[in-house]
Amino acid sequence: MTDDPLSRVNTEIPSPARIYDLWLGGKDNYEVDRVVSEQILQAVPELPILAKTNREFLGRAVRYMAGEAGVRQFLDIGTGIPTADNTHQVAQSVSPDCKVVYVDNDPVVLAHARALLRGPGQGDTWFIDSDLREPAEIVAAAAEYLDFSQPVGLVLLGVVEFLPDSDRPKEIIQRLMAPMAPGSHLAISHGLVGKQLEDGVRSWNESGAVPITLRTHEQLTGFFDGLELLEPGVVALPRWRPTPETLYADREAVYYAGVGRKP
Repeated sequence: MTDDPLSRVNTEIPSPARIYDLWLGGKDNYEVDRVVSEQILQAVPELPILAKTNREFLGRAVRYMAGEAGVRQFLDIGTGIPTADNTHQVAQSVSPDCKVVYVDNDPVVLAHARALLRGPGQGDTWFIDSDLREPAEIVAAAAEYLDFSQPVGLVLLGVVEFLPDSDRPKEIIQRLMAPMAPGSHLAISHGLVGKQLEDGVRSWNESGAVPITLRTHEQLTGFFDGLELLEPGVVALPRWRPTPETLYADREAVYYAGVGRKP
């Protein structure tokens, strides 16, 4: 990150990281993001709720991995713009010795990462400028900070849907997990095929941004092949091990999530 990431911002094309941040109440967005967001919300008005439930799932999954599972290293790919309860904050609140490596290639995210990593009390936290489509590059860069002979928590929330089937997302996930030690965990959240999301995705894909591919429940479950899929399996976001504080735990959702353990 030697250049100025903001010099690479394209304000003519919407960014999933900026729109997601907008739905979480953030301010780092441009007119194109707000226009496309409004078009999407006309089709799927509950998406800001889903953004919040996705964030809550992140917290529950990371707390489980750092707590009950004893994972002390995390690789969060497609992390998005830092907000409250980021992976490193959740993990290090459970155990201060947790190490976290973030991966993203959105220039606004990278600019925030610079500020984040200069901030006080961040613990062992690093950021890599890379793309999910380059698993070998990610593993090589992350290995400078993480010990792959010890368990790692791989976090892929709301990012795999930006890989079309032609990119072989299942193979990419397996290549990321391959060098990780037994006891490593994989957390995924992903949009599910269905009319409710398809109208919104159509607006997004017509905007010129990186297109989204929705997948079936069977396909999502297949991403955990070779792993021990933890209970309750691949379920609607709020239904993955909800706590009394979990919002909308009684509602169906069009985003699903699961966590698997490498045996």
